[in-house]
Amino acid sequence: MRATQLHIVTYRNDPADAEITSHRLMARAGYIHKISAGLYVYGPLLWRTLGKIKAIVREELSRVGGQEVQLPIMQDQALWERSGRWEVYQASRTMLTTTDRRATTFGLAPTAEEVVTDYADATVKSYKQLPLSLYQIHTKFRDEIRPRFGLMRVKEFIMKDAYSFDIDEAGLDASYEAYRKAYVRIFQRCGLEAFGVDADPGDIGGSGSMEFMVAADAGEDAILIEEGGDYAANVEKASSRIEPSPSQGEAPRPMRRESTPNIRTVAQLEGFFPEISADRMVKTVLCRAVHIDREVPWAVLIRGDQDVNEVKLRNHTGGLSIEMLTDADIVKLTGAQPGFAGPVDLPEAFSVVADESVRGMANVLCGANETDVHLLDVNLGRDCPMPEFADVRTARVGEAGPRTGAPLVERRGIEVGHIFKLGTKYSAAMGASFAGPNGKPTPFVMGCYGIGVSRVAAAAVEQQSDDRGIVWPIPIAPFEVVVAPLKVQDDAQRGAAEGLYTELAAAGVDVLLDDRKMGAGAKMKDCELMGFSIMVVVGRGLAASGTVEVRNRTTGDEKVELPLADVVTSVVEMVHAGRRGLLPKG
Repeated sequence: MRATQLHIVTYRNDPADAEITSHRLMARAGYIHKISAGLYVYGPLLWRTLGKIKAIVREELSRVGGQEVQLPIMQDQALWERSGRWEVYQASRTMLTTTDRRATTFGLAPTAEEVVTDYADATVKSYKQLPLSLYQIHTKFRDEIRPRFGLMRVKEFIMKDAYSFDIDEAGLDASYEAYRKAYVRIFQRCGLEAFGVDADPGDIGGSGSMEFMVAADAGEDAILIEEGGDYAANVEKASSRIEPSPSQGEAPRPMRRESTPNIRTVAQLEGFFPEISADRMVKTVLCRAVHIDREVPWAVLIRGDQDVNEVKLRNHTGGLSIEMLTDADIVKLTGAQPGFAGPVDLPEAFSVVADESVRGMANVLCGANETDVHLLDVNLGRDCPMPEFADVRTARVGEAGPRTGAPLVERRGIEVGHIFKLGTKYSAAMGASFAGPNGKPTPFVMGCYGIGVSRVAAAAVEQQSDDRGIVWPIPIAPFEVVVAPLKVQDDAQRGAAEGLYTELAAAGVDVLLDDRKMGAGAKMKDCELMGFSIMVVVGRGLAASGTVEVRNRTTGDEKVELPLADVVTSVVEMVHAGRRGLLPKG
């Protein structure tokens, strides 16, 4: 294609609301145009990149038996009520809704488990039709509370969502592993450094899930990784090993009360009781779990030197969200000022959970549920009921990892994909079944697998750009090569560029001829900003020495002057090497 036939619009200045690299560069390069908060036009160049990402996704899903379908964006409220998710999504205000002329309410799909489950129920009658894997690449909607970061957090986006249907858990395990491997290849083929991490399943639910992250300094997600090991988890999910409390194994001592006027925090308590360290204390965090139809107060017991992980706690409570109690709530429910809550004589209104860090502790210091008073030498199970235990603690950098014990290190990542083991969560709720080998109705055992296609493009820019612009990996670049005569009016430059363009296209290279009449400096800045992977610059060297400059921006802006006759062969080799992305050699 010729640049004069392509709608190219670039800008000198960053958008006023651009906070991260991908938003800034994609807007300046004309890849995106903001219509309103969270809604963007995808320009012609970005659409080419998205098309290449989609092609890679389709090829890899075909390899694991995926069949492409298209599911409706508008989904009937009644369908979501069958799964029990309508009220959940309305309560969280995640789903955009609309009503037709007959007053039927529809949700604009943020995901499609209900529709695809209904379709499988209607079309799969026997176990002999399984396993089945269906996927679509389609528009999704989410009522994002704070759209920002360009394509990273939007209301409308392009997503690939796939669904597997199996006879049993063993079949699901096989499908899940096949998709995991497919995802690894997809991101490698896109030329992106990505990794899978254990993750919280969130609103989708199920027994297990893994997020795929593109490594990027601007990533919103913190990932904890065992150095030299194979453990990686989102900080919301991560676990670790900590040294046991020094109090473990001590012989119980009689409980006693101590006046602690205006001593509320762990740090203040360490100063007031210098012989008692934070890892001998149990702090009581008071909060409420918000459900669709009720709010339940919770008391969370955790070692004094540790912090509560709200995502883990939300999952434990089954609530939609966790809210910390206000000072007024604490006074009303415990009778004491904030900072003095504890497990002894805690009002029955509270449900109680203790983090695993508390298990086995003896003779602990904790609040007395009385203003300006703390209790010493408290022993759970003796001085108060023994609570249930769960992992509700936030793992930290430097702590020992759960598998090898190697210290955890933090990396930042951008979530671009998520896979889930759904089991029978949806099929059982919706009565979706098939005739099993024994002839009896059997619920589908399902998996769900998503990739944010438009997010992949933005993540690629975050990971691969420089101070001059985007540096697209060759497999997803809108054009693999740009041939740029710096002076189009020069017959020799124009003729050489036309020849190279024709030969490269004939060799199967996706090539753009930048035949725009503009200054050499402006043209080079444009091409760098737009991120073309390989640049063939036809300039003064042609007349001076019969050479053309070839720049490979994917390898650190490597530049080489080549004789005109050698350019096509060299560039084709670069393109073929780059098309593999980050796939292993061989």
